[in-house]
Amino acid sequence: MIDVDYCQTMAKYNQWMNFRLYALCANLSDGDRRQDRGAFFKSIHGTLNHLLYGDRAWLGRFTHQPLTGLAIGQDLYENFDELRQAREQCDKEILIWVQRITADWLAQPFTFHSKADGKTHTLPTWTLVVHLFNHQTHHRGQITTLLSQLGLDPGVTDLPWLPDLATAVGAGIVGADIGDPSVDPSL
Repeated sequence: MIDVDYCQTMAKYNQWMNFRLYALCANLSDGDRRQDRGAFFKSIHGTLNHLLYGDRAWLGRFTHQPLTGLAIGQDLYENFDELRQAREQCDKEILIWVQRITADWLAQPFTFHSKADGKTHTLPTWTLVVHLFNHQTHHRGQITTLLSQLGLDPGVTDLPWLPDLATAVGAGIVGADIGDPSVDPSL
């Protein structure tokens, strides 16, 4: 089972990586971001939208404020700047949420209805929280591949390079404010 520190660390990693990817994507033309590049959600823009959709869906389930009225694969935002602002806001909400979760909550069963298969499932909460963070990493990996194909280097994307992680772990403060998401440790 995971613990609260894991959740807090992954929330910071999520924010850091999203900040870096959006900064890189901002250098692309809208046409380049929207071009169907054969990814599951077709384009960089579509994949960025799906990431936000997934985070809002899971966060909504966990906070009892479900995401309604939208379908998987539907773009939440057509405008990149609005999508970026919504992403930044969602990342802040995830950081706030992980500060409130407890080990007891993570250990409980969690029941949810899936739009993906139309069924209701009950699973350990901690596995669904792992899925939230794993889903983010999975689709960001697709985006980094698409960016690399365009000749853009996303730089270091591995968790051990999260700014100030080693310092935070050594000080026993994982989950605290462990760095500015704009810091690029590969520089």
